[in-house]
Amino acid sequence: MWTLPNILTLSRILAIPLLVAFLWWPEWPLGYAIAFTLYSLMGITDYFDGYVARTQGTVSKLGVFLDPIADKIMIAAVILVLVGKGAIPGIHMIAALIILVREIAVSGLREFLGGLQVSLPVSKLAKWKTTFQLGALGFLIFYPAMPEWGWVMTVGIAFLWAAAALTVITGWDYLRAGLKHMDS
Repeated sequence: MWTLPNILTLSRILAIPLLVAFLWWPEWPLGYAIAFTLYSLMGITDYFDGYVARTQGTVSKLGVFLDPIADKIMIAAVILVLVGKGAIPGIHMIAALIILVREIAVSGLREFLGGLQVSLPVSKLAKWKTTFQLGALGFLIFYPAMPEWGWVMTVGIAFLWAAAALTVITGWDYLRAGLKHMDS
């Protein structure tokens, strides 16, 4: 249970309140820079926990369970704070909402299918979706640290919409796969 990959995953979950605190208050560029650094470290641990688990043969049921939860909590927390602070403004909140709805729906679908002993493996496109989500949120977290770099916000919003598009596609793919196992 206390393998390095599981410790990395748990550290990500435990760091979420600290990340939210730096994003929410105080509103100072250094705070956002610290939040960006923490967010980046969390993203790196997300990569390494899976890599280490696979290469060392320490993949565990706890890790398989916690890793996607850690990702979803982190993404949801950051989206909620960024929307609340106005860092995801206006119409762009729709892209954020699409991402949140898909994450909840796919989690529910996985839970339902788990009860039927059916696994829903992560597709390569879903990994790209996650990459765009993490990238978008990283740019949007970093922007308040360097507001004179307007291009950072532009790239963050573009990545957010790309992530939303991939979210719809992968969500539909998972839903189609799950529907095959539901009663008519």
